[in-house]
Amino acid sequence: MKRSLLLASLFTAGLIISAFRLAPGTLTPEERKYAVDYFNKTRERLLGDVRGLSEAQLNWKADSSRWSVYQCVEHIALSESFILHFAQDAMKTPATPDKRSEVKYNPDQIIAMLTDRSHKAQAPEPIKPVKQFTDTKAALHAFLARRDSTIDYIKTTQDALKDHFIPGTPIGTLDAYGMLIFLAAHSERHTLQVEEVMANPNFPKH
Repeated sequence: MKRSLLLASLFTAGLIISAFRLAPGTLTPEERKYAVDYFNKTRERLLGDVRGLSEAQLNWKADSSRWSVYQCVEHIALSESFILHFAQDAMKTPATPDKRSEVKYNPDQIIAMLTDRSHKAQAPEPIKPVKQFTDTKAALHAFLARRDSTIDYIKTTQDALKDHFIPGTPIGTLDAYGMLIFLAAHSERHTLQVEEVMANPNFPKH
């Protein structure tokens, strides 16, 4: 009897393992942790940078062509939903695992390229900072609501993120998982910009 129960348990476990093998596009525990950790890290970096800044500091600009801290935060907040939509839209299309060879960059490489501030780019019109929020607090509130929701999704999703693709990104074709990493790396890119503003010798002291 015990032997039969043991065999039944092993058979059930084998079915579970096989089920996971049948879904290669889903995240591994390591990939899930990598993304959640990076989303949390970039979230806290931005919050730490802007915490306690005065209105004068938030709105100071080195010159008319440069962004203020507030404008960087607004752009990050707007981008949080804008970029996410590309991953969400990709998940609405049929899975195409045969396209995996089109993805050229791993998460580390995506982060390295996005956070390289030596290469500049123009923001698309929908996410240009044109005072779409009343103040920095409102922009941060929008950012945190979207960021926390995305983190919760990454923690639990069983979607085949690696079988759905977004062509034509600034760094070529990405799968939906790569697009999520792109999103967090984009926020870090502009958090670095915040730090550049604050490092200017003319930045207000209070």
